[in-house]
Amino acid sequence: MSQSLPVSWSRVEVTDPKNLVSPEKLSNYDLIVRCQEGSQPDRSAFAELLRRYQSHVDRLLYHLAPDWQERADLAQEVWIRVYRNINRLQEPVKFRGWLSRIATNLFYDELRKRKRIAEPVSLDAPLSISDGEINWELPSDYPSPDDDLTRREFYDQLRRAIADLPEAFRTTIVLREIEGMAYEEIAEITGVSLGTVKSRIARARLKLQSVLQNYLDG
Repeated sequence: MSQSLPVSWSRVEVTDPKNLVSPEKLSNYDLIVRCQEGSQPDRSAFAELLRRYQSHVDRLLYHLAPDWQERADLAQEVWIRVYRNINRLQEPVKFRGWLSRIATNLFYDELRKRKRIAEPVSLDAPLSISDGEINWELPSDYPSPDDDLTRREFYDQLRRAIADLPEAFRTTIVLREIEGMAYEEIAEITGVSLGTVKSRIARARLKLQSVLQNYLDG
């Protein structure tokens, strides 16, 4: 009489040791890979991914749309799109840039719906420069640690100056200076020519420089 085993060897499942590691202990890269392993992202891994990058999304949307009351809704929609499309990300190491593009595209989609893009002629007029760019660098000799008040005032003024830019110009300067995107990427996202992107960035820099001149001279 044969004796049956309680568990068939053919049914034994081998658990990947990597899946035993809690999401909090995973690197960003491994966290994204875990989110891509199934047909849907692992919930605990995705929650950890959201926790790590939520402030990045909030900061980006704040700079792009400082006067919008719906930023929290936009941020939520960003993560919905990330959840639905993370399997399409072929290079996990580029997640941050991919996330930034999702947030920016969502913002620009909403901007187009509102038909609020107003481009002042005075800022968009041609500018004669050799390579289409104007270098605008903040001084490297920042205030000393003892001068925290002045430093805070400067960055508060900078944030207000960026917020006061026309939306089309604010978008390009934020994508270039804060997100570090290439001119070509910005042109693709905003739907304008490469020359227009360079012109807007140059004029936004000039405007910010004029507003902050007292701090720059000091």
